[in-house]
Amino acid sequence: MTDKLRILVTGFGPFPGAPYNPTPPLVARLQRLRRPALGDVELIGHIFHVTYSTVDRELPELIARYRPQALLMFGLADRTAHVRIETRARNAVTTLFPDADRNRARKGSIISGADALTFGPHTAKLLGAADGTGIDARSSRDAGSYLCNYLSWRAIEATRRDDGPRLAAFVHVPLIARDGARQRKGKTHRITLEQLVDAGEAMLLEIVKSTRQAMRESAVAT
Repeated sequence: MTDKLRILVTGFGPFPGAPYNPTPPLVARLQRLRRPALGDVELIGHIFHVTYSTVDRELPELIARYRPQALLMFGLADRTAHVRIETRARNAVTTLFPDADRNRARKGSIISGADALTFGPHTAKLLGAADGTGIDARSSRDAGSYLCNYLSWRAIEATRRDDGPRLAAFVHVPLIARDGARQRKGKTHRITLEQLVDAGEAMLLEIVKSTRQAMRESAVAT
């Protein structure tokens, strides 16, 4: 295992109602970044098939294999025109909409009787980083009740284990044109892929700093 700081950057594939998901090209672009601030950082990219069983199987496998110190996750919110930095995961699962394998959840909660789980104060720093690029970014308390929220819940659970990542963050991005242009088939896309990459880079650099700070604080405490 490398001594570099390891960041797992994830996205999702297509799902019912969303045949195109911009997070795979976003993750690919971020994984190819070459910046001095990332010289001692290993970026691990992964795209989840949009099913609950995939998240339950692959997230623990990825954490066990790579031992990332942080998770930076992206998902599509096609009805939102801005970037949303999620601050919490709701204890909710939709029973109405199927996943990519056409399976529906059988109950409307992830854990019986549990409250929402919060990511932590570092989400405010990610919001500031994204906002600094000029993109329309906003804080969100509602990650929905589909796979994005479900992955967020499982990721926060992982950060609370002694052998898990220090930090996790989830960012919802809007639908963009496949060619990255603002105009396509008469529709206006306020945010382009290039703008998403710029904002994603800023958030990535911020989570690197926040993770290092969390690791230093943990070392002092012990």
